[in-house]
Amino acid sequence: RVRLPHPEIIKASEVGHVLLIDDGKVKLQVVETGPGYLDCVVVVPGKIKDKKGVNTPDSILQISCLTKKDREDLNYMLGIGVDWVALSFVQRPEDIVEIKRLIMEYNPTNAFPPHVMAKIEKPSCFVGDSLEKIVQLSDGIMVARGDLGVECAPEDVPILQKTIIDKCRKQGKPVVVATQMLESMIDNPTPTRAEASDAATAIYDGADAIMLSAESAAGMYPEEAVLMQQRIINRVEGDPHYSLYLTSNRPKITDGTSASAIILAARQIATNVNAKCIASFTVGGNTARLASMKRPEQPILAISPLIETCRHLAMSW
Repeated sequence: RVRLPHPEIIKASEVGHVLLIDDGKVKLQVVETGPGYLDCVVVVPGKIKDKKGVNTPDSILQISCLTKKDREDLNYMLGIGVDWVALSFVQRPEDIVEIKRLIMEYNPTNAFPPHVMAKIEKPSCFVGDSLEKIVQLSDGIMVARGDLGVECAPEDVPILQKTIIDKCRKQGKPVVVATQMLESMIDNPTPTRAEASDAATAIYDGADAIMLSAESAAGMYPEEAVLMQQRIINRVEGDPHYSLYLTSNRPKITDGTSASAIILAARQIATNVNAKCIASFTVGGNTARLASMKRPEQPILAISPLIETCRHLAMSW
């Protein structure tokens, strides 16, 4: 018998549902439910330790993904003025609505609110049109493959990654591919060839950024890992295939605004005259993000009177 201090998990679990403990090292299947308890069969055995996480791939928990500590941390971050807040384990669009409401309630007069990045780690994000709505409500998206790979089958993760990137590209939202990018570089000075290929694939898919996690936070070779990612990015973006992929996958801008028309014209003119860059004057960053969405051949120079806008735009391609 194991004590689980989360009655919400017990309440949401049904017969046949799977529970994963410690990133899936132990796998249980529910065979009976009752008031305050679950009877489970151990599918994958292992040792259970204190304070290990429990994943519920089959259940949508009717609780906020913001814990009490998260709310305290959010208040602290708003107080010091961070540019981005990333929300882990987003389950549904309402989670983004909630954190944005908390930000606006705290926000002092005329302050520039931080942008919200939704970390996609739960299968529930792909139910119905949830992903579309989450992308629409968020300012950016992170494909957190580590936890996504715990709750989804490994063979599904590459397809889900491409799906998320496509949705973000169509809506002009920056998308970051993260976790386990160069995992072996936690202990080794060079990555495996498969890891280099994986990082390159994220760039070919059209990600705005690729992100290191344990490699730079706790690994033995943090500088080498960052330099390796930079080398992979430069090599891919210099490859003729990269331009061909981007040309065939450029999302259509169909909102009919003058800004969109100007961006489309600017990209065509810049290509024809071989311009050094495309300069975009922008206050909130929308014009520059539209330019980024179309992935022109030239670098985009965003010029804004607001330093916060410039810092937010660092996340865009």
